[in-house]
Amino acid sequence: MRYRHPDREQIRVDGVLSALGSPLRLEVIRILDSGGDHNCTMVLNQLGISSKSTMTHHWRVLRDSGVMWQRPSGRETLLTLRREDLDARYPGLLDTILAASSTDDTSELTH
Repeated sequence: MRYRHPDREQIRVDGVLSALGSPLRLEVIRILDSGGDHNCTMVLNQLGISSKSTMTHHWRVLRDSGVMWQRPSGRETLLTLRREDLDARYPGLLDTILAASSTDDTSELTH
């Protein structure tokens, strides 16, 4: 299977913000932010989700918005954060969103 990914210049801030507006997709990005390739099964396990079909829509939104790469590798699909492209296009945006979401998570635990 071949996936369509936008070129760096085609990544739009509204698409990135919309994609990261979902807590589940934001959690996927936190996982991918550790660097390198992650297979779908590993990400699903970290999220506590047992069905790949549950995430199909979320993978597409993240891929189509330019937030992650998705590519087949044998029987698996690999996911990679497009940090270099996002940082080049919108410097500091991803770091700000990840930091803010960590702050939100911490404050939710204390209230």
